[in-house]
Amino acid sequence: MTNITAAEVNQLRKQTGAGMMDCKNALVECDGDMEKAIDYLRKKGQKVASKRADRESTEGVVIAKTSIDKTYASVVMVNCETDFVAKNQDFINYVNSIADLAIANKVKSIDELKEMDLNGRKVADTIIDQTGIIGEKIELGKFEILEATQVYAYNHQGNRLATILGLNITSNQIGQEMAMQVAAMAPIAVDSSDVDPGVVEHEKEIGKEQARLEGKPEEMLEKIAMGKLNKFFKESTLLNQDFIRDTKKTVKQYLAEANKDLKITGFKRVMLDSK
Repeated sequence: MTNITAAEVNQLRKQTGAGMMDCKNALVECDGDMEKAIDYLRKKGQKVASKRADRESTEGVVIAKTSIDKTYASVVMVNCETDFVAKNQDFINYVNSIADLAIANKVKSIDELKEMDLNGRKVADTIIDQTGIIGEKIELGKFEILEATQVYAYNHQGNRLATILGLNITSNQIGQEMAMQVAAMAPIAVDSSDVDPGVVEHEKEIGKEQARLEGKPEEMLEKIAMGKLNKFFKESTLLNQDFIRDTKKTVKQYLAEANKDLKITGFKRVMLDSK
């Protein structure tokens, strides 16, 4: 039998919100495979928190900015080990300097950003410098960009979460509202048609297995799974979510009422790991 450590159980608990014994049993059943254990818990109906690929590190600073012409936006995340460093103004200023550099040069990728000149040194080298100065592991954890007719940025208080969003038409109020919606509701795509097909199939299989374990007949599983999938789309795609400022409307309805030609062209959401 695979030896399951307390650290592995704790990691699964943090990712799913399930109880300690449920997590341990899931890992035992899945021979220690973390991803399989997550699916195992979901199929058993345990409480499972949504996993986000943009949740990478425990501490650090996340900053979003837009170019002067508002056609380019980027989000920079620089990670550190402790909250003490993340709240230090010198460290925040350092991350801001990287974000400003990206905006000024409309950098296209994290690799390009690492090679950019920051006060006479490559960004990658300044990261190493910061590690030596601070005494913690510092790394450029994530870099996202967005280009559109008009872009908007939202930085949540505390520098742990930031979003950028693009519109096909200038609309400052709606752009900011939508950037905040993305921050608050954590959608994974603009619309259901934009969700990765692999994710769709995965959600359908989870729905079928849940229904099967509830004793539903086999001929009903597909219909039940589609119902669960539609609920997933409503909760997880931006246009189908309830608008946070008026929950009687979906985001799609709110946009159509404001301007039938207005479209969200894309968004990025970057957040530090929650404890």
